[in-house]
Amino acid sequence: MAAVAGVTGSSRSAACCAVLLAAVLFLSAPATTEAYDSLDPYGNITIKWDIISWTPDGYVATVTITNYQQFRTISAPGWRLGWSWRKKEVMAMVGARAIKRGDCSKFKRSRPHCCKRDPTIVDLPSGTPFNQQVANCCKAGVLKTFNQDPGNAASSFQIAVGLAGTTNRTVILPKKITLKAPGQGYTCGRALVVVPTKYSSSGGRRVTQAFMSWNVTCT
Repeated sequence: MAAVAGVTGSSRSAACCAVLLAAVLFLSAPATTEAYDSLDPYGNITIKWDIISWTPDGYVATVTITNYQQFRTISAPGWRLGWSWRKKEVMAMVGARAIKRGDCSKFKRSRPHCCKRDPTIVDLPSGTPFNQQVANCCKAGVLKTFNQDPGNAASSFQIAVGLAGTTNRTVILPKKITLKAPGQGYTCGRALVVVPTKYSSSGGRRVTQAFMSWNVTCT
């Protein structure tokens, strides 16, 4: 009987360990597999905001989306970038457009391009008039991977944000960043302030830097 009891106890211990192991595996699994790509588990898409100038009621920033994944491209109809403002910011835009303007009725003279609290941005096509372009914009939302074609792995646009902070201490970073594209979805982290981006010009003889930069990583 003692031997039977010992075997029974061992069986119970094994069963208990199996249950605990299953629980650990369940809890350690990703919350969603929608954005997981088994062929490219370590790549990411980085969205960088660089404030390049201040205005009386806000700032001008260049937003750059770079595809650092090794194999997964973004194909037509291209990316859709969204976020939520933390205050009541409004914006003008060059090199991309918001799909909805929102309620700008309180602006009687010059209405902003977008007044929505949660704007969604899309890229412009390659044939966009020159006066509506900025450097590295207008690729119809299509991005190659940095590994395959670095020259076509990034796309930029510029926004002028009003009713916003006017210094590094008063700017409030957007939240709930989303990136949508054909195929599997992406999961984006929160915006994190990083070392300001540096730019070279005049053939590398002059270097300037952004007043403030932050990154968002999507996988």
